[in-house]
Amino acid sequence: MTGKRDDGVSDAAEGAFREVACDESGSDGENLTGGNTDVFAHAGVRQPVVSAAGSLREIRDRIRSPAEEYKAGHLLRERHRAVLEWLLAPSGPIHGHARVHLVEKALFVVDRVAGLLLGEPAEAPALSREGRRTFGDEDWRGLLAAANRLLRARSDGPGPGEPTAPVDVFLGTIEALRRAHPGTRAAATPGRLAAARPRADAYRARLLEGPPLVPVLNPLLSAIVSTAVLWSDGGRPVRLVHDRQNMLTPARIAWIEETARSRGAALDGLRLVESRLDPRVQLADFLAGTARSIASDELGGRGDAVLTGLLRPCVAPASAWGDERSWALLTGSTGTGTAATARRTGSPAR
Repeated sequence: MTGKRDDGVSDAAEGAFREVACDESGSDGENLTGGNTDVFAHAGVRQPVVSAAGSLREIRDRIRSPAEEYKAGHLLRERHRAVLEWLLAPSGPIHGHARVHLVEKALFVVDRVAGLLLGEPAEAPALSREGRRTFGDEDWRGLLAAANRLLRARSDGPGPGEPTAPVDVFLGTIEALRRAHPGTRAAATPGRLAAARPRADAYRARLLEGPPLVPVLNPLLSAIVSTAVLWSDGGRPVRLVHDRQNMLTPARIAWIEETARSRGAALDGLRLVESRLDPRVQLADFLAGTARSIASDELGGRGDAVLTGLLRPCVAPASAWGDERSWALLTGSTGTGTAATARRTGSPAR
């Protein structure tokens, strides 16, 4: 049976379905190459409300901050290191009951531009590795920024009367890299991207008709789909409880539910709540924020071996991650995460 508290938070019967509370960290909208962080994280926690509330009380007792609402930043302070280790430890409250979907934003941009122009997002990891190595950090960042501008629905450059400007900048960046690195493997795929100008022009023209239902560059919607698929492994019904987000309109929630079900998830629905009223969502916020920071440090070569090891059991195998070195440390496995997010979640709808 399902119990319901006065604040509207329900305790789901695990025998019928899994109710997973979710939150995210690292969202910069469509600005994936010039935002505040290079990693996006979406966490899901499956825990009874009463247990989650007890965990929050324990965190408050250990941190003893006067803040009304605790966030992941409290746990990331060095003086609270022991509390973070306790939260992620095998003996801690979320071990075995939580997963986090990580997105390496640079790979996500490459994945999306390859999917849009070539129809082959699976090429993204190889292009990301070869491109950074061959072109160098500065030129690689320039290419990512040009791709971000090309795909971005809300333009921060020329007005709507100049839809080809982002295409021109992107193709000009590609051509400069091809001239500077002729004959290299890294220049081969950009060459194919340059030949796909008609697709790029058509995409920019569609944006003039109005913003798409699912923005190509926003990782939140596809991450929620992946979370639903992960927790519904084996066909078990799952319900998602998510922190309120302006992005999660009724139409987009319908898209999430339809797309997740098309990928085999027995998704029973997605419900939005105020995080302060649901301790499970607050735990998901803690996990998303701390995981994003730990993964970002590892991606940048400044990782903390202890924290990375504690996070490892929570990392979702289908994360969108292309850096092999950091992925091996974050998961203990070789290769990369599942990069082809566009292909796996379906074509963005209008």
